[in-house]
Amino acid sequence: MRVFRQPPESQVRRMLGNAQLPSADLTPGHLEHFFGCGSEQAPKGVVGLEIYGSEALLRSLVVDETSRGHGCGKALVAAAERYARDCGVRRIYLLTTTAPKFFEGLGYHALARDQAPACIRTTSEFSGLCPTSSAFMVKDLASGARPASASGLG
Repeated sequence: MRVFRQPPESQVRRMLGNAQLPSADLTPGHLEHFFGCGSEQAPKGVVGLEIYGSEALLRSLVVDETSRGHGCGKALVAAAERYARDCGVRRIYLLTTTAPKFFEGLGYHALARDQAPACIRTTSEFSGLCPTSSAFMVKDLASGARPASASGLG
């Protein structure tokens, strides 16, 4: 599965809109840390990162319905994780309403929302765009293991 950086903004917004995922808060800075899979002109999937020093928020993973089950989502998350490690990120957090099992299979673990570091709590996704019923998850990139506590992070 071909994965590439910085898919066209129009395609990112189209895919997110089709999946009813938020895109109103996306800035050119956010789009710098987006990845696509498939064709650059018409990606079959996208994912983004918001990087805050050693912490990051994985956001907006979407794979076109016709391309699901072919490894695009896993390839996108793996590329985002490699990129995050290269940027010095130690932990990646995410919010999901539909795919906690998918992310558990990739080594993410549920975490209480009150354990989110300040940099994640203040993101648009955490503070308002995603419902409070969303699963909040984390992955320690150094070990893939669940951090003992997120207290003091940020």
